[in-house]
Amino acid sequence: MIVLGLETSCDETACAVLDGTTVLADEVHSQTAVHAPWGGVVPELASRDHLARVLPVVDRALNRAGRGLAQIDGIAVTAGPGLIGALLVGVQVAKSLALAVGRPIVGVNHLEGHLLAIELSKERVPDFPFLGLLVSGGHTSLYIVELKDGRVRTRALAHTRDDAAGEAFDKVGKLLGLSYPAGPQIDKIATGGDRAAFTFPRAMAKEDDFSFSGLKTSVLTQVKKHGLPEGQALDDLCASFQEAIADSLVTKALRQAERAGLSRLVLCGGVAANSRLRALAAERGAKAGLDVFLPERKLCTDNAAMIAAAGRRPLELGDRAPWNLAADAAWRI
Repeated sequence: MIVLGLETSCDETACAVLDGTTVLADEVHSQTAVHAPWGGVVPELASRDHLARVLPVVDRALNRAGRGLAQIDGIAVTAGPGLIGALLVGVQVAKSLALAVGRPIVGVNHLEGHLLAIELSKERVPDFPFLGLLVSGGHTSLYIVELKDGRVRTRALAHTRDDAAGEAFDKVGKLLGLSYPAGPQIDKIATGGDRAAFTFPRAMAKEDDFSFSGLKTSVLTQVKKHGLPEGQALDDLCASFQEAIADSLVTKALRQAERAGLSRLVLCGGVAANSRLRALAAERGAKAGLDVFLPERKLCTDNAAMIAAAGRRPLELGDRAPWNLAADAAWRI
């Protein structure tokens, strides 16, 4: 089945065309330049930029795939969670395109898209069931992902109690004077640092859920006491901060995998592109006898290929969203 996917949940306008699990096109327009002056995503600006960019991005994807809209068998669109104004743009455009050519449409949960992005990997694809560690700017969660009667089923095991890991990266980066988005910059700076130079907390170490607000406060206290670090001190602080996040994520993921009797762990979401998290998960996963799957970095950040992948099975099984399909900013799986 040839599926067109649309993603506009936050600050990327994306369209992809999939033939089964083969990606024919995957176009992404990033709004980083729009939001950088403000140090974070501004919802109103995001919605307006989606509105201006979405149809050109769809055109580019169709042209790259060598397909006309009439050759698409179905459309999958992110219907939530996310910024409500941004979601509305994608949902309304998807419904309009589907109605214009008489094709079925399904709404996809953005988080399920992240969890299934690994199916598009050019390297290794896990069998079901697996444990998904979903880490992004807005979400930090653990899910059991299963396939039952041809349908993907997910069960939540843990969530963050406060900040998501990606949000902690960006806010600490802002505190350190780094530009938005700060996560990739901290990752790069940390390569020259000592991960044990600073002792930062691993909050709720004995509980299943995550917490990163205390870690941010600890970094803030350090900066207030000693001033903004420079040179090697900045490298060490970034490395120690990054290690605290990666250690917390991997420790709890391994614990949940053992408890659930799962032998496969999948990292997904934007923070899954972080080099230290990937290395630590692979290293400690191997020691624990856990098969760790790391999607290519372009599959970690928001994209429409993962949305098309998540919508493929429902479309093949005959699922059809009604024409009054609505965006749900708080849609949980």
